[in-house]
Amino acid sequence: MATENGDNGAPDSWDQEVDNQNENDPGKDLAEPMSFLNVNAAPFVPGQNVFATEFVPVTKSADDDSPPDGTPTDESGNAGGTENMETEEGQPGDDWADEDEDPEEEMVGKPIMNIKKPVDGTPEVEVKKEHVNVVFIGHVDAGKSTIGGHIMYLTGMVDKRTLEKYEREAKEKNRETWYLSWALDTNSEEREKGKTVEVGRAYFETESKHFTILDAPGHKSFVPNMIGGASQADLAVLVISARRGEFETGFERGGQTREHAMLVKTAGVKHLVIVINKMDDPTVLWSEERYNECREKLIPYLKKCGFNPKTDLYFMPVSGLTGAFLKFVPDESVCPWYRGPSLINYLDELESLNRSTEMPVRMPIVDKYRDMGTLILGKLEAGVITKNMTLMVMPNRATIKVNQLFSDEIETELANPGENLKVKVQGVEEEDISPGFVLCPLDAPCNTGKVFDAQIVILEHKSIICAGYSAVLHIHTCAEEVTLRALLCIIDKKTGDKTQVKPRFVKQDQIAIARIEVNGGMICLETFKDFPQMGRFTLRDEGKTIGIGKVLKIIG
Repeated sequence: MATENGDNGAPDSWDQEVDNQNENDPGKDLAEPMSFLNVNAAPFVPGQNVFATEFVPVTKSADDDSPPDGTPTDESGNAGGTENMETEEGQPGDDWADEDEDPEEEMVGKPIMNIKKPVDGTPEVEVKKEHVNVVFIGHVDAGKSTIGGHIMYLTGMVDKRTLEKYEREAKEKNRETWYLSWALDTNSEEREKGKTVEVGRAYFETESKHFTILDAPGHKSFVPNMIGGASQADLAVLVISARRGEFETGFERGGQTREHAMLVKTAGVKHLVIVINKMDDPTVLWSEERYNECREKLIPYLKKCGFNPKTDLYFMPVSGLTGAFLKFVPDESVCPWYRGPSLINYLDELESLNRSTEMPVRMPIVDKYRDMGTLILGKLEAGVITKNMTLMVMPNRATIKVNQLFSDEIETELANPGENLKVKVQGVEEEDISPGFVLCPLDAPCNTGKVFDAQIVILEHKSIICAGYSAVLHIHTCAEEVTLRALLCIIDKKTGDKTQVKPRFVKQDQIAIARIEVNGGMICLETFKDFPQMGRFTLRDEGKTIGIGKVLKIIG
């Protein structure tokens, strides 16, 4: 602001001493407090931050000898300079702007790695381990959830503090021996009753493999849920209670030990580990005699299910409560007669599974929900899924794009066969997808059909079965009501030859070829010869598994 004599109060030189100024100069009062201001500061422009650090490209010129933080200095070492004042500033409080840019610059030009991002956002370099899905099956109260929970604790997936919290809560409800199972039985209904209802899901890792635990419900009312778990499994652990009375109840007709063993074989599980649990019980006390008694009763039935006792079965005694033979082999004084590997070591040393990476993508959908988009869950049976891939949902032929991939809650760029996936997709609404639908490529869609021919084995049915009989078909993750349209022939068990053509009925323990029609419309399926995981099925009626079968031909 100019004075009466036209002087604006600024000295001729900013470097001159203040005391050289005219004592009578009316601008003196203004000049003194403002003498520290930088008159060469950049002009104020609305919407532009003049103090922002200049953007420096990664490829800097070789003759650029300015200091690392980008701030020029004059001879006296002070920040400043008139040429760069518009784009650079020397205030010490703004160094954070330079520091924030450094990580960005370092990432430019580096190869993109397959980085897994946990849900909390911290990136970690992915090391792909072989994925193995293990389903725990057996009669109710055999100790499946307790063994699963204890394995999670021993492998560090559940910390000690959480387990102590479960133990306190269990004691308050007079359920102190159930606390380990609470790591897998997470909802209040399961904890109150001590019964698993849904298929519990958790995972643990060893040095070479990544295991997903599928904790199947043992109660007969929840067998359909158990079938969903078995359809995702690579191998099964059959949990048997050695306690007097409990083994007998589970194994007799109507007990779930028999049915579960048959169902996992039908679901395609080739290897079965039988753990005789509760060996520390007062009625057993690590008795070799009791262990052998259970083993000898089981082998004939498992052989009948189709397991080879020499190659497909392995028996071991364990204690889910104390943890004996789960991860560590206890002292010889505890169990002198079994010195084999522990359960985790045995699973870790099993041969690698043959995965079909070259085949077209097949992912039967187990579940779906909405969360900032449509998410679908399932096990990738064949092929490889990558981020931004375009796929198709059958049988409704909806084209979708893969936005995000999660393998056991960890984000990944690529998924291999055998992995349990959560896929965030765009292009389809959640209500347009149902369990039993299948993700597949646009150029190699999954087969669909309403009528098909199948070979069926009648396992347990009191009366005869004729054309027109209805049952519930469980094939991969799909469950639909079906009707036997016609019986085509009966096959001789010993020779495999056709004996009767167009029989009037089929009864228990007979093998037949039948034409089956799905009542609800088209379903996704493949012939057993082309794709076994989607060509084998189970028939259930009145809460029992009455038969198993495989698809021979899709009619239409």
